[in-house]
Parts: sequence; C-alpha cells; structure tokens
Amino acid sequence: MYIIVAGGGKVGYYLAKELLSEGHEVLVIEQSAKKCEQISEELGSIALRGDACETTTLADAGMARADMVVAVTGDDEDNLVICQVAKKKFNAPRTIARINNPKNEPIFRKLGIDVTVSSTNIILEHLEAELPTHSVVHLLELRAQGLEILDIKVPPNSPAVGKLLKDLPIPANSVVSLHLSLKHGPSIPKGDSVIEAGDAMVVVTTPENEARLKEVLTGR
Repeated sequence: MYIIVAGGGKVGYYLAKELLSEGHEVLVIEQSAKKCEQISEELGSIALRGDACETTTLADAGMARADMVVAVTGDDEDNLVICQVAKKKFNAPRTIARINNPKNEPIFRKLGIDVTVSSTNIILEHLEAELPTHSVVHLLELRAQGLEILDIKVPPNSPAVGKLLKDLPIPANSVVSLHLSLKHGPSIPKGDSVIEAGDAMVVVTTPENEARLKEVLTGR
C-alpha cells in the first residue's frame, strides 16, 4: 500500500518506521526542514517538505494514487483539513486522523473522516478497570454501517439502578445485546432484566445516540 503520513513529529516518525518495516510505500509530509532531514537520514528518502493542508503539496506527494492518508500533526484543525482535502480533492479511499481533544471527535465523524484516534480516550479506556470514571468504552465502530458498539457501566447513582430494562427509555435504533451482571454474570438481556449498580451493558447503536444512552444508563 502507498500511505501518506502528514506530520513528521514523533508520532509520524515512528508510524512511518513501522509501516516501512511491514513493506509499505510511505511518504511523510513535514513543514520543518530539520525534521525532514532527520527522517531522510534515518529512514531514507521518504520525506517531503511542505504544508499538507495545501492541495499542491498533496498533489506533489502523489495523493491521487495513495491508498491511505494518516494525519498525525499536533493540531486537530490541520488534521481535519488534511483529511478533508484528501477526500474531496483526491478521492482518498481511507483517511485516518489523530485527535488531541476528544471533544472534537463528533465533528470529525460528521465531516466524513473514516477513522479517528484519540490518545486521551485510549488512555482512559485502559484505565477503566482501575479508575471506573470513564463510563463509556468504544468496543468497535462500524462506520460504513453507521453503527458502533459500546460498553457502558452503570454507576451507583444511575437512574437506571433497580429498574427493568423494558422500562428504560433506550433510544430507537439501539439494541442492548449483552448484560454483564455483577450478581448473575453475563446474559442475553430480556425486558424483565433488572439493572443493578456496577452492571455493564453492551449496546449496538448509532453515534448520534451515544450521548442519550450515556444519560439513560449512567445519569451523566
């Protein structure tokens, strides 16, 4: 595959290095002459100096034949622009964007970015077992189908505690597919399943219903 990496900082450097080791053709676009020189010295002639937000730079990089563009600069707005230009001007088959502020993720989704990676959310999800303050974990996102699978933990102060599943205002186009009960273990949920504090619900839903599901099952 031909993969264009926008951003030659530490993330872009190590990403390019790993992709090269897997046999992919890689080009890194970076504005800093010093970083371009370092990349070229250590990884070979794979660095192009320029602004990846500009159409001319992407054209010089061969975006028309690229299989994927990965925007990993330190600026969320730049990453969004890079992916949008790649999509709209060059019909890039796949775009991946790094997000520094998790609150920007819905914007990237609405604007058609294929995959977003938030290091903040990844760290929070790994901390979930030790610090259960991050109540919603994204298990899988099926963007092509407009669906995602969430693991939602029910805190003690949730309005859902003590209620039957059938009595909860679960949003339309959402299916509770698994009930992980602290008392009874995992089960296929039924309408008369009682929700208890500490339980976890695996839900298949649409991205726009995530906030409502979080409110129903956690109260937050």
